Amino acid sequence: MAQIGRRNSLPVLHSTPHGVYLDGGELGEILLPNRYIPKGTSLGDVLDVFIYRDSEDRLVATTEKPLATVGEFATLEVVSVNRQIGAFLNWGLPKDLLLPFREQAEKVAIGEKVVAYIMLDPKTDRIIATTRLNRHLNRERPPFRPSQAVSLLITARTPLGYNAIIEGTHAGLLYHSNIGAPLQVGQRVSGFISAIHPGGKIDLSLDASGYQRVASLTDRILDALKNNQGRLPFDDDSPPEVIRSQFDASKKAFKQALGALYRQRRIRFTRPGIELANPGDPQQGDWLPSGARRA
Repeated sequence: MAQIGRRNSLPVLHSTPHGVYLDGGELGEILLPNRYIPKGTSLGDVLDVFIYRDSEDRLVATTEKPLATVGEFATLEVVSVNRQIGAFLNWGLPKDLLLPFREQAEKVAIGEKVVAYIMLDPKTDRIIATTRLNRHLNRERPPFRPSQAVSLLITARTPLGYNAIIEGTHAGLLYHSNIGAPLQVGQRVSGFISAIHPGGKIDLSLDASGYQRVASLTDRILDALKNNQGRLPFDDDSPPEVIRSQFDASKKAFKQALGALYRQRRIRFTRPGIELANPGDPQQGDWLPSGARRA
């Protein structure tokens, strides 16, 4: 059966001057307007389409892809506000997505980017957005494990850190102490599970823990050196935001990786920056990273 607000594979039934009609099962026949019909389409072909309601409340199909579908969280921009019903968000389709006033956790303004959940309005069966996110998060025991790599969507800044949605299902917290540079609400980042508490609360980090973190980062640093004629302008005095941008790592992890590479005699510090060194051939007078000792 075809589903409103999702992508569907539907067969072509017949054509009209306005487009072709697709078999929507229990939803009936659904029009795919001429401008969306793929070239060479024939009767019986199965097309991948998105189904929604037009301004006259009729079901219609499109081959265009929205930025998010029903059941997903997304960062969308507010493009207009209607004082009677709510705000409208750009979600990648010609018809903007309604964010009703009743579904706004906080008042939104034109130009603002908000994290929203896409849902079917139980009253109208229309696709709408909501920024009341908590009611749509999974409350069951999370299936994640410590040190697991996960995708994160930043939803809010708090006194403790940043709230984030993990893999589009569960809520977690990134503590300020685990972040090297400020994040933006609506930003998507890669992260790791730090801990899962008995009550189901999840702590997050932007870096893997322990040896896994250092080992992976040292490889990336060495690759970067090899691709830049053996030299890089970064060291443990570089700003955290620069390190995050270049290596997707915190400054703490970066310093640990540099220390490991120095002890292995694989890099030298040029202050500023680093360069590749021949193993077993340390230079007298080389500058040492913070906390490192000569062998």
